[in-house]
Amino acid sequence: MTAVTPSRVPVDLRPMVDSDVDAVLVLDAQVHPNTWSSEFLRSQLADPTTRTNLVAEVDGQLVGHAALLVMVDEGHIISVTVEPDRQRSGIGTVLLAALCRDALARGLSALTLEVRVSNEPAIGLYQRFGFAPAGIRKGYYADSMLGGREDALVMWVHDIADPAFSNRAEEAISRFREGSTDG
Repeated sequence: MTAVTPSRVPVDLRPMVDSDVDAVLVLDAQVHPNTWSSEFLRSQLADPTTRTNLVAEVDGQLVGHAALLVMVDEGHIISVTVEPDRQRSGIGTVLLAALCRDALARGLSALTLEVRVSNEPAIGLYQRFGFAPAGIRKGYYADSMLGGREDALVMWVHDIADPAFSNRAEEAISRFREGSTDG
């Protein structure tokens, strides 16, 4: 796909393929208490007209992945995951920007996602792209590391065709290229 080269490390993005599934599952196990099955991930690769699945690599090693589900004229960001020791290095920013660019290329009108209410770094990343809180899904995450169930913050960004949206995405990428360590 594209190589983004910040002052620190080049991040290569490309579409996820079947041979990435095992590495994605290993990465997910480091980040999420429960992971999707290999069958589910492979099913997500089967229909590129309604799904975008990307992986991020550094020096040929898979360090992140992201996924977008298209529903009519809206997109649901279902995952932005980065290897724990590389979080807040900008890889999430690059992945999210790529999903946003894909949504624009598909002519979508809005994007939504859920994020753990405790995941303040991710919430901050999404806010930099213009996502705003729209509600809470009580007990959405049954696998809370905090014990019990954790709520999800539902976030939306509407009117993504507005140039202000793409400008925010490009500004986030520019900050990444300049060496900012967020996202």
